[in-house]
Amino acid sequence: MKEQAVLQPNDFEKLSHDEKQPEMVVRESISAWKDAWFRLKSNRMAMISLWILALIVLMAIFGQAITHQFTGNDFSTNDLKATNQAPSGDHWFGTDGLGRDMFARTWMGAGISLQVGIYAAIVDLIVGVIMGSIMGYFGGKVDEILNRICEILYSIPSLLVVILLIVVMEPSMFTIIVALSITGWINMAWIVRGQIMQLKNQEYVLAARALGANPVRIMFKHLIPNAMGPIIVTITMTVPNAIFAEAFLSFLGLGVQSPAASLGTLINDAIKAMTVYPWRMLYPAILLSLTMLCFNIFGDGLRDALDPKMKK
Repeated sequence: MKEQAVLQPNDFEKLSHDEKQPEMVVRESISAWKDAWFRLKSNRMAMISLWILALIVLMAIFGQAITHQFTGNDFSTNDLKATNQAPSGDHWFGTDGLGRDMFARTWMGAGISLQVGIYAAIVDLIVGVIMGSIMGYFGGKVDEILNRICEILYSIPSLLVVILLIVVMEPSMFTIIVALSITGWINMAWIVRGQIMQLKNQEYVLAARALGANPVRIMFKHLIPNAMGPIIVTITMTVPNAIFAEAFLSFLGLGVQSPAASLGTLINDAIKAMTVYPWRMLYPAILLSLTMLCFNIFGDGLRDALDPKMKK
C-alpha cells in the first residue's frame, strides 16, 4: 500500500486580504417601486406607449394654440368658402362641412375624451377603493350587504343606465362623467376587496390593531398602500374603457354639444360623407384607436412590472 502523504506547513498558503473579504452583494438593495420602474423601463413596447400617450396629452393641451399660431385657424371658426377641403398647408387635417379646421378640432376632441376618461377613472378610484376597503376589512354582514349592492348594480346594463341618465339630464361632459361613474367603480371595489382580504391578516396589520390603531388608520396607512399595484393597473385599464364609452355615446349624439366636440362626435359628423371626404373621419379614428391601444399596452406592461411573480 502506498503511504499517505503527510502535509507540511509549507503546503499551506495564507489568504490575501482580498480573499478574506466576504462575498460582495451583486445588486444593491432597492425598493419595490424602484425595482418595478426598472422592469417597466426594460419593456420597450410599454415605454413607447407611454411616450406616445405623453405626446397625445401635450398635443391635446397645446394643439389648438399651435394651430392658431401657425395657421390662424380656430376650432369654432366657420369658413363656408373652405368647406370639406383636403389636408393642405393651410389646414393640416383638412376642414369639415362648415369650413372648421380639423387639426384644431381633432386635438380639442382628444382633450375632451381624455378629460372624460381621467375624471371618470378618478371617481372610480375614490369610490371603488373606499367601498372595497370597507368590504374587505370588516367582512361579515357589511361585506355581504355591500357585495349584494354591487352585484345588483353590475347586473344592470351600464349602457342603459348611461343613456337614461343622459336623456334625463342635459347632455354635457359632466353628465357623461356622472353616468360612467355610477357603475364604473364596481370592478375597482372588487379588486380592492380581494387585496384587502389577503392583507388584513398579515403580521403588521395585527400589530397595528394590537397597538390600538383604528380601522380607518389601518386601511389608509397599511392596507391600501400595500394594494397600490393592482389599483394602479386597474386605473390604467379604466381610462381607455371610459374613453371608448364616451366616444360611443358621442357617436350616438348623446355627448358634448357643438361647437365643442369629442372624438366620437367628430367620427359621427364625418361618417355621413366618409366615402367622399375620408380625411374627416380618418384622423379622429386613428387618434382614438391609438390612444386606447397605448393605454392597454402600457397597462399590460405596468401589470407585469408590478407583479412579483414576473421578477427574474
